[in-house]
Amino acid sequence: MRPISGAAGGGGPRPGGPDGAAAGPGPAASGPAWTAAGPDEVRARLEATGYLLDDGLAMACFLALRLHRPVFCEGDPGVGKTALASALAEALDAPLIRLQCHEGIDASQALYDWDFPRQLLHLRAAEATGITDAGRLEGELYDRRFLIARPLLRALQTQPCVLLVDEIDRADDEFEAFLLELLSEFSVTIPELGTVRAEVPPVVVLTSNRTREVHDALKRRCLYHWFGHPDFARELAVVRRRLPGVSARLAEQVTALVQALRAQDLLKPPGVAETIDWAQALDALGADEVDADLAVATLGSALKYREDIERARGLDLAAVLAARGA
Repeated sequence: MRPISGAAGGGGPRPGGPDGAAAGPGPAASGPAWTAAGPDEVRARLEATGYLLDDGLAMACFLALRLHRPVFCEGDPGVGKTALASALAEALDAPLIRLQCHEGIDASQALYDWDFPRQLLHLRAAEATGITDAGRLEGELYDRRFLIARPLLRALQTQPCVLLVDEIDRADDEFEAFLLELLSEFSVTIPELGTVRAEVPPVVVLTSNRTREVHDALKRRCLYHWFGHPDFARELAVVRRRLPGVSARLAEQVTALVQALRAQDLLKPPGVAETIDWAQALDALGADEVDADLAVATLGSALKYREDIERARGLDLAAVLAARGA
């Protein structure tokens, strides 16, 4: 058993392989995955990685570890959903295996596939050596050495690990149903090789930007948490934690500007990630504080639509900055 408490490990997720997957199976594990005394312990370990979270998310993460249930994270882009999986992997000293969903994704892209070019080369080599036994050749073709493990299969084979299924709302209904079945049993049957079952279920984080509604059946399998935009104090704390070299004055001003922009009717309100990007851009310009002209000149760091930038230029940004103190 690998407790969440105790000394931290090697300082972050282990290097991944293709498709964001771990390079190979991790150390063997038995019994439950990770345990913690309570949500406060989980919160302390995650905050030690630089990820700030509220009580509700700390509770969801604790229950995910205790009950082996996925955490379903829903909210606007840039509010910290994907970063949660990275923080969990770092806190648990476990590999992070990422599956990036997209329209049309299927099991062969997410679970496994066969290496057809290598199989063909094997057939040609067998022919060259005079092997004609069809049964033997078929058995050799579907050997594990020709199996390409995609992220979901790697997650079942890697113990312990954190599995991130990112932007599940971009996949289709059929893939949702497939994923639901896999997460219910944490096992999959490969017809040619048999059943692969996770000895220790991975810690699973699913994210959705809510571009469409995810089916209730999948949500019911998970612990749900809505990621809203943080208030000023929490957002400022995140910026200061992520960018310790940025001046306190600049971090406060940028946070205030982003909070004011979110109050407008924008096509895409900036997330915390954009707040960090904006502060980082201004710091790269050598600014210790920002005025209205510099804020307008660098709006592209936070806003990504022409209409949003035009609306922001119509705001009295000087008044926003003045409200934080000249």
